Amino acid sequence: MYSYRQTSIRSNLNLRAIIIGAVRQFFLDNDYLEVETPIRQPTQAPEEHIDTVSSGRWFLQASPELCMKRLLASGYQRIFQICRCFRGKERGRRHLPEMTLLEWYTAGEDYRHMMRQTQNLICHVARSLGVKHILHYQNHVIDWTTSWQRMTVAEAFETYGSATMNAALSSGCFDEILALEIEPNLGIRHPTFLTDYPAECAALARLSLDAPDLAERFELYIGGLELCNGFSELADPVEQRERFKNTLLKRSSVGKESGPMPEKFLDTLKNMPPAAGNALGLDRLVMLFADTGRIDDIVAFTPEEL
Repeated sequence: MYSYRQTSIRSNLNLRAIIIGAVRQFFLDNDYLEVETPIRQPTQAPEEHIDTVSSGRWFLQASPELCMKRLLASGYQRIFQICRCFRGKERGRRHLPEMTLLEWYTAGEDYRHMMRQTQNLICHVARSLGVKHILHYQNHVIDWTTSWQRMTVAEAFETYGSATMNAALSSGCFDEILALEIEPNLGIRHPTFLTDYPAECAALARLSLDAPDLAERFELYIGGLELCNGFSELADPVEQRERFKNTLLKRSSVGKESGPMPEKFLDTLKNMPPAAGNALGLDRLVMLFADTGRIDDIVAFTPEEL
C-alpha cells in the first residue's frame, strides 16, 4: 500500500474543516454577512514587506482588504470573508506563499472592540473543539479561559528586547528584535495582545488621538505564535495616499517592484465610516489547535508536492 504524507495528516485536515465551520458559524450567529471579492485584482495596497504575486498584468490578492473597505464605504456594516491569499517569497515552517485568510470588518467600532471580539472568536472555536481550560501548544500550557493579557509594543521591548522601541526604530533593527527576541515570549501562559505599534509600522491603521506617534493596531500571540493583525481603520484618503507614497519610496529604495496606486480604493475611502478590521491566518489557527509548529502539517498539499 502506498504511503503518502496526506494519509498521516488526515486528523489535522478533519480538524481544519471543523475549525473553519466553527469560525463561519461564529460570524453568522453575530449577524455578519459573508462576502466574496475578486482574488485577481489590478492593484494592491502597497506594503513595505509584502511582495505581490503577478497574474498577467494584474495581481493575485495578498489580502481582500481594499475591496472589503470599499464595501464598508458602500454601506455594509458587518462583513467577513474566508479566502485564499498569495504572497511572494514567503516559505518556511510557519509560512506558505498561498494561504487561507479570515478577514472581517465592523463599522462604528475601534481596535479595542476588535480585540474583545477576537478573544470571543478564539474561545468559541476552543469550545467547539471541546478544549477545556488548558490549551497545549509546543510544550506550552496556556490558560485561555482567564484574563487575556495586553502589552504595548514599547512595554514588550522594555521587557524582552535588547533595545528600547525607539532605539530599535532608529537603528533599523525593530523587525529583527521583535521577531527574534520578543515574539517567542508572547502568549506563553495566557493569550497576549501586542498593542499600540509605532506609527511607521501601521500603513493602514488610524493613529491614536492621545499619542499620535502610535497607531491603534494589535497582533494576537498564543504560545509564541502570531495569529492575527487588526486595527482601527484609517479613513482619511489624503493621509492614506501619503502613506502609500512613502511605502512605494521605501520599496523603490531597496529595489523592490510595486504595482500602481489603488486609485479606486482611495476615491471611495472618504465615504468609509469609522471601522475596525482584523486579518487572521486560518492556517496558523489550525496549527495552534493541532499543536504543530509546521504549517505543512495542516494543509493538504505544499507547493513542493504540486
